[in-house]
Amino acid sequence: MRADAGFHAEQHDDVSVQARFGDLKTFLEDRLVGASLLVERLLIGLLAGGHLLVEGSPGLAKTRAVKLLSQGVHAPFARIQCTPDLMPADLTGTSIWRPDSGTFEFVPGPIFHSLVLVDEINRAPPKVQSALLEAMAETQVTAAGVTHVLPDPFMVVATQNPIEHEGTFPLPEAQLDRFMLKVEVTLPDAATERRILDLVEGEAAGEQNASTLAPIGAAEIGQARAAAMRVFLSPAVKDYIVRLVTAARRPDLHPAIASKIEHPASPRGTLALATAAKARAYLAGRDHVLPQDVADLAADILSHRTILTWRALADGQTPRRVIGEFLDVVHPV
Repeated sequence: MRADAGFHAEQHDDVSVQARFGDLKTFLEDRLVGASLLVERLLIGLLAGGHLLVEGSPGLAKTRAVKLLSQGVHAPFARIQCTPDLMPADLTGTSIWRPDSGTFEFVPGPIFHSLVLVDEINRAPPKVQSALLEAMAETQVTAAGVTHVLPDPFMVVATQNPIEHEGTFPLPEAQLDRFMLKVEVTLPDAATERRILDLVEGEAAGEQNASTLAPIGAAEIGQARAAAMRVFLSPAVKDYIVRLVTAARRPDLHPAIASKIEHPASPRGTLALATAAKARAYLAGRDHVLPQDVADLAADILSHRTILTWRALADGQTPRRVIGEFLDVVHPV
């Protein structure tokens, strides 16, 4: 085969896989009324190899969204329901004694799946959160002194309920920093809620949704990830990302805003913003990142990495609001 023929065949495959992700997006949006932003963020995490923290009140389809994603992806799926008495071994697995062979055998836990839903993560005790941190950061777990590699792809989607505090364990900053995106799901308006009612009533009556999808396999995910990372990120957009993330570290530039921040985002925030912006452009069918991609993702990437001062919190400020203030004064060139 000629070299140019091979190149064109690869291009055709990339376009085909890109279209498959478009079909997956449609599949999810048809079944998640009013959740287009959550759907997009889930797919960005899948394409960018990042983890998601989804926060919202009970009943906002957070768990449903991840379950539907598992239906659209041909990869092992597991759900972990966190409780205060959860043990690390319940997550990672444990070694059991085999009398017939006279040896210990490691039995993998639910973390050894490609897509892992960690429901109500803030109910998990610190030791469990520590085990999860190793899995998210290193794509491995250590049990009984032995390190076990997790599957590829591997993605954690964790949910948490912001209105309950009894029996919860706030996530440490190191844990939060390992989530590429933190998505806040809000209550729908009346029109959207009516559509939700119609959808659920139809499902209860056994009505089938018109859109169907052949699940996307691990090889296609890998191919899409490689294509997404080849999306062009211009020097001007790179400069915009860096100026936006580092603005909080320069009190002399915007003192009124920077004074509200105790600890700004680290370079991991910069890298996550660039990678997520490439994935968003790929989902939109573009071969280049726009400044608007960066602006639209900034709050979800940086808010959970930004710690405000006690005075700012007392004044009712939130990290998302402060990131929004930086977006108003830091513009692309």
